[in-house]
Amino acid sequence: MSTAEIHYLPQARVPHSRGPLIPPMPPRAPDSMGTLRRVLMMGQNAISTWSQRAYEDEIVRGRFLGSSSYILNTPETIKHVLVDNWENYTRTAGAIRVLQPVLGDGLLIAEGKAWKHQRRTLAPAFTPRAVSGLVPHMVAVTDETVARLRQQCGQPVDLREVMQRMTLDIAGRTMFSFEMGRHGATLRDFVYEYGMRLASPHLLDIVLPVSWPTPRDFARRRFRRRWTDFIGMLMAERRAAGKLEDAPPRDLFDLMGAARDPETGAAFTDAQLADEVATMILAGHETTATALFWALYLIALDPTNQDRLAQEVRAAADLGSPEQLPFTRAVIDETLRLYPPAFLIARAASGPDRIASFSVKRGDVVLISPWLLHRHEKLWDAPNAFKPERFMPGAPPLERFAYLPFGAGARVCIGAHFALVEAVLALARLVGAFRIELVDRAPVMPVGVVTTQPDRSPLFRITPR
Repeated sequence: MSTAEIHYLPQARVPHSRGPLIPPMPPRAPDSMGTLRRVLMMGQNAISTWSQRAYEDEIVRGRFLGSSSYILNTPETIKHVLVDNWENYTRTAGAIRVLQPVLGDGLLIAEGKAWKHQRRTLAPAFTPRAVSGLVPHMVAVTDETVARLRQQCGQPVDLREVMQRMTLDIAGRTMFSFEMGRHGATLRDFVYEYGMRLASPHLLDIVLPVSWPTPRDFARRRFRRRWTDFIGMLMAERRAAGKLEDAPPRDLFDLMGAARDPETGAAFTDAQLADEVATMILAGHETTATALFWALYLIALDPTNQDRLAQEVRAAADLGSPEQLPFTRAVIDETLRLYPPAFLIARAASGPDRIASFSVKRGDVVLISPWLLHRHEKLWDAPNAFKPERFMPGAPPLERFAYLPFGAGARVCIGAHFALVEAVLALARLVGAFRIELVDRAPVMPVGVVTTQPDRSPLFRITPR
């Protein structure tokens, strides 16, 4: 079924028998798009800069300012860069400029010994056992969200905003054990301000070394001073609440504060802890909210799969256990395939290397795009279609390194399990409580700027089940 057909049919009558849902997507870029135009478009929507070749070829080589760039679309080459020789590939100057003002030197952008110390120290806080202790916080916030939504049944609802508020409150409670009601608006303002004004890379952000500040860097530095003051205030408020002696950890702040590097015994300094707090709140809150929005959008377009999900929820004995919700998990997995929050992994070679038949030089850029990889025509059947059954137990196994919603290798997302548990439990409760429909049929297009965002916030209509 085509995108056009979906948006001109009554939503509740999309004839599933005619084929799976194919949600809206931007048109492919022309092969003739020049380098300068492509770089300028990257700041508006990177997804719109890729031509059909990027969805078909195994490696796409380009040139920019005397260096080569390589888009990798084969599991073997991706494994080489992310696993076998990962220490040869570091974040690009553009990525550091965009991320450092909000994440500081936290785990997501740290390199070398600093990264190894942070990863070793944080790992115990994100084991499945540690995450299970945080599930009550997730469930409580989601149930409160469902209760508030019951008051809006039959009215147009901006579920994107609802998901942002919900995941922000989950981030606040799992990190600090307190509600974000007093601070949520300020935090959302920070995220919105940075995303709208400062996160899009400018041409100078890409071509200049990090040590050479661009005009936008000065605004980013002013933002960072205000942002770190805010995070420091949240930490001080949490410390003032205290912790009973010998009591078990009640939140991530307890776990991270008590964490020690298993090799050196070193704890985080206050400045390091603040950067880790900012990383966990932002990386967890925004990406999970976006993933849940896209999941709700997809099942609103696909009533058959929405009903199947609701039936699973009704039959589940324990809605606090993701293991009892395999189809709900499959919907989340398929959503992350079609709309990976981290749509692009960019790395710069710090030394020479060989990838397939190409000789990579120092300074060359290697691009691994989960957006392209997850829709590549040589790796997936019906790559643009919404088919949750791909991820159900008993389905054909996926090729390793063909599905990377959380990256791979040493730098795989440390919060992947946390995010999946949160998303599955939240989606199950929302769809178990409400039938979800779209108010209008205008397509919602994905925009790739930092994360895979919708180009607008459509209104939904929810009705009790």
